[in-house]
Amino acid sequence: MNTDQAETPNYLKAIRLINIEGDKCSFENGKIPIRQHINANYFFAQTDVSTLEKIPHPAPRRQYVITLKGKLKFTVSNGETFIIEPGIVLIANDTAGEGHTWEIVDGNEWERIYIPLEEDTDDYFTID
Repeated sequence: MNTDQAETPNYLKAIRLINIEGDKCSFENGKIPIRQHINANYFFAQTDVSTLEKIPHPAPRRQYVITLKGKLKFTVSNGETFIIEPGIVLIANDTAGEGHTWEIVDGNEWERIYIPLEEDTDDYFTID
């Protein structure tokens, strides 16, 4: 057996924003499988950070957010926080209520790709 194959992870680290009771926002730590085909119609890149930084907002749609560059702190309704940086997939699924906030904590750039998910598409997220 090739040792390189044995060390290859079968999952990517992921954090999913979710709506909870009262349209509050929380998050779950988990993972998504590698090599899983996920139905998506399009994706887009974004670099602007001035529009929503530090402003509470729900996700505009269910979507994967893939950070290419930058380190951010996300805060949910109860004040809990988590860090997103390259290597951690964010699944934004808090599409109602007050939502979340984010702020850049290292540097001043956030390069990311958004991959919107249709309502009935499985996000393949599993909790650790």
